[in-house]
Amino acid sequence: MSAVAEWTIVICIIIGTFLSIVAAFGVLKLPDVYTRNHAASKSTTLGVLLTLLGTLIYFYATDGEFNARIVLGIVFIFITAPVAGHLISRAAYHTGVELSERSVQDDLSQKK
Repeated sequence: MSAVAEWTIVICIIIGTFLSIVAAFGVLKLPDVYTRNHAASKSTTLGVLLTLLGTLIYFYATDGEFNARIVLGIVFIFITAPVAGHLISRAAYHTGVELSERSVQDDLSQKK
């Protein structure tokens, strides 16, 4: 394995791990369901994608084979996580879950 591949793998996995940790802190510390959901869906999606990308590069560099299951995992996470986050936020809004006091504006209030 070349040094460029090793560094690319390390950088992808470290950034992916960092984003996943930031998302976990966001879920614990943010004030309402909407901001927590944003942290869970956006940061975690990117973190998992980078981790899986590092894994894909690792297996390609060591075995010389392209792993289609990892690519399918990347595509599945990339499509489902943001859509699920959006639907959870919409469901919370339509069931009357209040925004935080620190929220600046409510864009959906004019659409009713």
